[in-house]
Amino acid sequence: MEENELPKSLRITDWAEDDRPREKLLRLGAKAVSDAELIAILLGSGTKSMTAVDVAKLLLSNVNNDLHELARKGVADLRKFKGIGEARAITIVAALELSRRRDAQKAEEKFAIKSAEDVYVLMKQELMDLPNEEFWIILLNRANRVLKIDRISSGGVSGTVVDAKDIFYKAITYHQRVSGIILVHNHPSGNLKPSQADIDLTRRIKEAGKILEISVLDHLIFANQGYFSFAQEGLVF
Repeated sequence: MEENELPKSLRITDWAEDDRPREKLLRLGAKAVSDAELIAILLGSGTKSMTAVDVAKLLLSNVNNDLHELARKGVADLRKFKGIGEARAITIVAALELSRRRDAQKAEEKFAIKSAEDVYVLMKQELMDLPNEEFWIILLNRANRVLKIDRISSGGVSGTVVDAKDIFYKAITYHQRVSGIILVHNHPSGNLKPSQADIDLTRRIKEAGKILEISVLDHLIFANQGYFSFAQEGLVF
């Protein structure tokens, strides 16, 4: 057997046709294919000792089979895994980014914010899986329809600097129809409890908004597993 040739048992082309990821997708559709098999299709081939499916399973096991955790990995991170070089790492990152942009495109279809849950769903494509903290605003018209979502600042794991002047400058200069804003920032740690700094900042922005006749309707703390709404908890005064 040649050095670069896989044993027959390890070559996907030697599997029963029903078990091959590409053929399975063609026959049954993408939803019938497992996460590992989808990643194997992206990889294209395996290594000397592993099939593409084996490489994919190894990759998934190292992120606890969590696609959100996989989405946090950059090219350099993925290249650390056996069987994944630069080209394959780029392919995986590109596929996950396309998925994220698909969700973002859906959110651009403007809709009315009726609840904190609506805000959470809207911001998933921007804040889900982020390893660092970011602060965003949602600009609304009088009917609470989304006019624009905009990032104010990006920081480290435990915080980001926010200036009320930046928030209202964006609101005022974007469009005269802006009558309300919702504040959103994420906690990469997953802790949904607001800090005293979060509470104080919300109060300052709320007071500034009164002068400019722009209502601060809510402040959401975002985490992958859920959210904390200042409005729901009576913390937007």
